[in-house]
Amino acid sequence: MTAMTAWTVASIRSALQAKTISARELASEFFSRIERRNPALNAYLTLSPERAYAQAERIDAAIAKGETLPPLAGVPVAIKDVISTRGLRTTCASKMLENYIPPYDATAVERLDQAGAVFLGKTNCDEFAMGGSNENSAYGPVHNPVALDRVPGGSSGGSAAAVAAGLAVAALGTDTGGSIRQPASFCGVTGVMPTYGRVSRYGLVAFASSLDKIGPFATNAADAAAVLGVIAGHDGNDSTAAAVPVPDYLAATSKPVEGLRIGVPGDYFGPGLDLEVKEKVQAAIALLEQLGCRRIVLQMPHTDYAIATYYILATAEASSNLARYDGVRYGLRVPGSTLTQMYRQTRERGFGPEVKRRIMLGTYVLSAGYYDAYYLRAQRVRSLIARDFTDAFQKVDAIVTPTAPTPAFRLGEKLSDPLQMYLADIYTVTGSLAGVPGISIPCGKTKAGLPVSMQVFAPPFSEGTLFQLARAYESGTLGA
Repeated sequence: MTAMTAWTVASIRSALQAKTISARELASEFFSRIERRNPALNAYLTLSPERAYAQAERIDAAIAKGETLPPLAGVPVAIKDVISTRGLRTTCASKMLENYIPPYDATAVERLDQAGAVFLGKTNCDEFAMGGSNENSAYGPVHNPVALDRVPGGSSGGSAAAVAAGLAVAALGTDTGGSIRQPASFCGVTGVMPTYGRVSRYGLVAFASSLDKIGPFATNAADAAAVLGVIAGHDGNDSTAAAVPVPDYLAATSKPVEGLRIGVPGDYFGPGLDLEVKEKVQAAIALLEQLGCRRIVLQMPHTDYAIATYYILATAEASSNLARYDGVRYGLRVPGSTLTQMYRQTRERGFGPEVKRRIMLGTYVLSAGYYDAYYLRAQRVRSLIARDFTDAFQKVDAIVTPTAPTPAFRLGEKLSDPLQMYLADIYTVTGSLAGVPGISIPCGKTKAGLPVSMQVFAPPFSEGTLFQLARAYESGTLGA
């Protein structure tokens, strides 16, 4: 972000109120940035200048009238391309939905609009949010703005890259098994996975319905808190959206952390963890201790089973959810001489290799004769993993771990070995299976200059604790 203003939600509000910049001018500045940098990054798939300028002009009109500004007034925001946007192409980074234009906004998008945000466009991602590197997009990979030869992480790599490169102040992503937290780690930004049910999934194109969550990316804890505070809350359009009051997350960022008990599970610091990542995360934990937190060593015995459990359950749900893309109802249709041939050709051309792999895995574990051996057993193990978290939160207020076992890896490095790609989610899928909230917080860089992050989990609906710890850590590193 050299030679560019590093805008934040607070600084935008101050500048708008002081009339040193208009919302329209700010939007124009960000579209100029995108024009310059996006060709190298491929972070955006579709831009929405018409809607953005209309939103900006509403904010400028409100300022001219002296009206009270909404919480995200004029804030340039990017939206992952698996979240529905009225009148704006939503492809899920797939040829299957290449020309799909939703007739409505997702609830999270609608709430951002009401809060005064300005929508810059839709960001690239792994196809149907299935992947850990953003190399599975039908429209080409996203490049990490920190190092262009590296992946940005996935599946929300475009959103993470846009924020990291200064091409958006905040962005929406989705997290099923780590798809917000891992790209946040690889790109060096803050990413939040809320509690399952904290944010409505209405308008989110489904991957795995019992795991999918919408959450924010930002460059700091306060901005992430501001965005989550807007999009969180009950929604009658989503039966899984919890009717739990939304606290003031911004207020939580100013609370002291002295006395908070942070659990450090040894199971997350064993073989496979990069030494530089380990050192940076341990140093971050030491800083939290200096700020008054109390470290408690934990054991979470079912961690080793999380990857297998996740990739059974998530693929099973994907197989079911993606059955709707059959060439009949909407999306791509490839004609055939018979109905079966049309189905086959449509799905062959419409889906990429990773999506096909997951559909086949999921169909297999749900098939007659294998359901009990795989799917049912995985559900039982999921309960044991959730119990690990429940037991841990009897002893601690939060759990601190690495976000990812390594820094961002090179483009193409793991494409030929899906298992190695899946293992990159080893520290994130546990919280996903348990339904607890998590945040990825930048905590330094490797000798090669690649970002490293720590992950913090909290009890269900305790996102405020995440922001409390994140802001305390930021303050401790900045000395402010």
